Amino acid sequence: MPDLVSDLRRRVAEAGDPGRAPQMQAYMKSAMPFRGVASPELRVLCREAIAAHPLEDRTAWQAAVLELYDAARYREERYAALAVAGHHRYRVHRDPASLEMYRHLVVTGAWWDLVDTIATRHVGDVLARFRPEVAPLLRTWAEDDDLWLRRTAVLAQLKHKEQTDTDLLREVLEANLEESRHGREFFVRKALGWALREYARTDPAWVRAFVRGHEDELSGLTRREALKHLA
Repeated sequence: MPDLVSDLRRRVAEAGDPGRAPQMQAYMKSAMPFRGVASPELRVLCREAIAAHPLEDRTAWQAAVLELYDAARYREERYAALAVAGHHRYRVHRDPASLEMYRHLVVTGAWWDLVDTIATRHVGDVLARFRPEVAPLLRTWAEDDDLWLRRTAVLAQLKHKEQTDTDLLREVLEANLEESRHGREFFVRKALGWALREYARTDPAWVRAFVRGHEDELSGLTRREALKHLA
């Protein structure tokens, strides 16, 4: 086990606030307990631990991420795993070969606080840099039996703005319309609306046209979110 893992666990335990932990768990509706570490403090301790324990290669990086995530007893340890996975020092390892690990994190995490970070900051980054290799995989995720892989495919381009692949965006959205598998689930309907709302900042005409063209196939929630900031 990399020294980074044991150090992060120790730092999270020492920073925990037992009085705050139950409220954090209740807010997140998490079966896994919290230590009670506030997000700003967690970011600092993760940054310090990562700096103190550099990982020598991809194997060590992936081992640290998976050990922290899979063996987590407290939710902050999973947040720490994502901090290691997303650190700029290890961006070289975030390539198409890393997506199998991210698939595992999404499916086993199976909740919005983890999945949305993975989708927008990790998978989205890989997609932006390796679009020809990654886009076909996201098309398959958009039709997967797993709800959270579908949400990941929908949200992966959330930060891409002018670089958004609108053909890919259209396909992942159309794969998750209201009558699709999981299409009536809140987390899918909300994801569609969020993706459309965010892209409307870049190309409002495209979003209006998509909503008009799928008027009877989008939930009310999705339509409201998509058009929220459009006159």
